[in-house]
Amino acid sequence: MDPDKIIISGTGCALADFLFNGISFNSDSFSRYLSEKEGDGGLYPGRLVFTEELEKFSGKQYHEILNELIGNRSPDAFNVGGPSLVSLIHASQMLNTKEYNVKFFGIAGNDDTADKIFGIVNQTPLDIKNYRRSVSGASPFTDVFSDPTFDHGHGERTFINNIGAARDYSPDMPGEEFFNSHIVCFGGTALVPQIHDDLTNLLAKAKNSNCITLVNTVFDFRNEKNNPGKPWPLGCSKKSFPLIDILIMDFEEAVKISGQNTIEEAALFFTFSKVSSFIITNGAKNIYLWSDGSLFEKLELMQLPVSEKVTIDLKSDSESRGDTTGCGDNFVGGIIASLAWQLKNKSKGQFDLTDAVSWGVASGGFSCYSIGGTYLEKTVDEKFNKVRLIYEDYLKQSGT
Repeated sequence: MDPDKIIISGTGCALADFLFNGISFNSDSFSRYLSEKEGDGGLYPGRLVFTEELEKFSGKQYHEILNELIGNRSPDAFNVGGPSLVSLIHASQMLNTKEYNVKFFGIAGNDDTADKIFGIVNQTPLDIKNYRRSVSGASPFTDVFSDPTFDHGHGERTFINNIGAARDYSPDMPGEEFFNSHIVCFGGTALVPQIHDDLTNLLAKAKNSNCITLVNTVFDFRNEKNNPGKPWPLGCSKKSFPLIDILIMDFEEAVKISGQNTIEEAALFFTFSKVSSFIITNGAKNIYLWSDGSLFEKLELMQLPVSEKVTIDLKSDSESRGDTTGCGDNFVGGIIASLAWQLKNKSKGQFDLTDAVSWGVASGGFSCYSIGGTYLEKTVDEKFNKVRLIYEDYLKQSGT
């Protein structure tokens, strides 16, 4: 390990995003593929479904379904996506390369889509020496349908995912270098099945290496389908919780993982789960956060708002509006960057969770000004300077 740098390593979901904006979730073509019951393979705003499951649900090939949904139109944008890759790209853009090294460990296919992915990622500071290509197979991809008018104008997305080569990424592939880090991050592992199923062991190895561990989740369609109505496991489920320093979920993921019925019940569950700290986002609504005091300073369960500045900007100026794709992933990237900054200056037990969330809010808010989750900077520190302005405004708003 480089003694002069903070090393952040992450693995999990990385894929190509094909973005289709302005898709009405109330249209006849979309409505005919809507889910009828949990885990049936139908479309559901805000959730993810696998291409093969949608085919079973509809009795049609995916290319036929896609044609009905979008006709002959091309994607509005192509971008790299995934809760792990996007969050790490953002963190790498926020952290200077002299003091920090952000690494991604993962797999792409052996196809033109992989060429496009690497063409974009190579324009960022992220270290991708351990982002390999498979010998054969397709790159993981997601078709992202965005309806900016959904939820009273707050916007929402629907995701159709093809796991592709990620199905073959095994727990031994990251190697020892992955654990030779100060911070390790597992992002959206439900879309990398072998990593997800072995998450408890990977977390244990990270803790044995004295790493700070961060887990950010994604809709787990596989477990939702296989065990409808039962809590989603994170590796060995409850055995993983004491090994997680910071667990980041959206409200639906929190409810599903906890097995509770409401976000309030889920938040209460996680205060007793032995996880060190957690954050639950809820779209444009308040964020729940809590810490037991072992990494961050002890913090009783509380709520923080989203950025009023971003909400007002996007509602008042349609030209500045992008979409919400990657908002949550960039939120996580802001948390990762804050963890790295605080690790330079603070001891465990003294980290500030509210400040980390403030950087997360600003980072997620910034991503709403562009299409897709990955923003390519024109100059070094461009993104940091823009996110900092939102962060400073947010501190005044929230009083943190």
